[in-house]
Amino acid sequence: MPADASTATRIDCDVLVIGSGAAGLAAAVTAAWHGQQVVVVEKDVVFGGASAWSGGWMWVPRNPLARRAGIEEDIEQPRSYLRHELGEHFNAELVDAFLEACPHMVGFFEQHSSLQFVDGNAIPDMHGASPGAATGGHQVIAAPYDARKVGALLPRLRKTMPETSFLGMPIMAGADLAAFLSLTRSPKAALHVAKRVITHLYHLVRYGRAMHLVNGVALVARLAKSAVDLGVQLIEATPAQHLLTEDGRVCGAQVLRHGTALNIHARKAVVLAAGGFANDLERRRVLFPRTPTGHEHLALPPAACNGDGLRLGEAVGARFNSDLKSPVAWAPVSRVPYADGRVGHFPHIIDRGKPGVIGVLKNGQRFVNEAGGYYDYTAAMVESAAEGDAVCSWLICDHRFIRRYGLGIARPAPLPLWSVLRSGYLKRGHSIDALARACGIAPAGLVATVAAFNQHARNGEDPAFGRGSTAFNRRNGDTTHSGANPCVAPIEHGPFYAVKVEPGCFGTFAGLSTNGQAQVLDGQAQPIPGLYAVGSDMASVMGGHYPSGGINLGPALTFGYIAGRHIAGVTAYE
Repeated sequence: MPADASTATRIDCDVLVIGSGAAGLAAAVTAAWHGQQVVVVEKDVVFGGASAWSGGWMWVPRNPLARRAGIEEDIEQPRSYLRHELGEHFNAELVDAFLEACPHMVGFFEQHSSLQFVDGNAIPDMHGASPGAATGGHQVIAAPYDARKVGALLPRLRKTMPETSFLGMPIMAGADLAAFLSLTRSPKAALHVAKRVITHLYHLVRYGRAMHLVNGVALVARLAKSAVDLGVQLIEATPAQHLLTEDGRVCGAQVLRHGTALNIHARKAVVLAAGGFANDLERRRVLFPRTPTGHEHLALPPAACNGDGLRLGEAVGARFNSDLKSPVAWAPVSRVPYADGRVGHFPHIIDRGKPGVIGVLKNGQRFVNEAGGYYDYTAAMVESAAEGDAVCSWLICDHRFIRRYGLGIARPAPLPLWSVLRSGYLKRGHSIDALARACGIAPAGLVATVAAFNQHARNGEDPAFGRGSTAFNRRNGDTTHSGANPCVAPIEHGPFYAVKVEPGCFGTFAGLSTNGQAQVLDGQAQPIPGLYAVGSDMASVMGGHYPSGGINLGPALTFGYIAGRHIAGVTAYE
């Protein structure tokens, strides 16, 4: 086993993984299961990276859970979908490596680790009109996990993102979330919520944190537990300073542990999995559109995801690839002010698709189908905002909507709205005109937009942008809505409300060039011996496009799995 990191000046291992998100942990678990001695170092004081704050969904076509449910498809179907979605950015080597490996990845973790899954067989691909788009069967998520199974590792794992939890309690997409949204209208839902909240409060008193883990925190906890069980050494609060090389081969890294340099020598490989550059202001300034200072962006990943892995790779000759559709995995985000001066970030993933809300620009006009993908909403906002204006939009709804669904951090009934109104997060007006003035939106433009929208919305129609026209739209809507369209309802019951939304991201797409084995490539497109990159440190297999939910985590785990196998010298799939 490696030496104790608290006293050693050198550690020897087979594989060093830099970063502890889902991609890095997947590589560590895979390599360790195949007989490698693995060390994982994490810059932050907790493990989990951006993965722990994610929704946890993974896009993995032809996965075993779908097949067990009777959903069978040839590999050409998702390949065709990606070929049409990615266009000139379609990289056949990377796409084929991903599509071939991803079902095996799910099967491997199911059979050989603590990572178990729940299917997302009812979730359609985002762009249903593209050839090969599926109406379901492409998504999985980590199964809920009892945190007590993690044991002494638990305090070292990142907690769920506060803005997407309730009193620190993560809520799982699907039946769990639906119950919270229906608790005032359904006795069954109210009972479910009561049990969840009471159990959570007990856990807070007993353990000081949520113990029923779902979404990204469940994914990370299951992977971390698997790593520990396989003898992987996990070392937090230990940033990598530079890579070690010998005879042209990467053979480890120098890290900083408690202020002291520590050399970790890796006999086989180093895997860069440090989480991309979502919080690297300089790269944001250079690469992100409409971001002249780097600050005009609300990144969702933790602050430690600031480009360390990319800089480490570039220092030994790795090629940084920004020749993509977009360098960033856009998400619409609102700023959440707290009483102590902190500012949180809330991702608007679900609320935009519900019936009775629209998104408008400063001129009061709509600019996109709000029920579409979060990436599509934000990209349209960036493209549509007038030159010279700050890039932003406002989500507009009425009293009925906000009490039914909530809006951003403003929770639905029975929770009160006074705190978010007092903080200024939520704007209110007793008329559309008054709301526009409170937000700084052109009053005449907003009044005309809402009137035009309502005229058609009463019939469940949206001729301007076609809300509810795709399976993905309808999935984001409300199937219990009494109207003809689960995504459309008029905005007419005052008072009226708005939340300001700005460009943000789940992470970055631009990254180090790799081949299909996740080996990092140099300027001549040749593998750098001993160096791999996965997750957001690897230039996205999706070429900067966003064809479906889960296209960050699905490839992250898959290429982590590919890297671990390749390092161990394993070629044939089981």
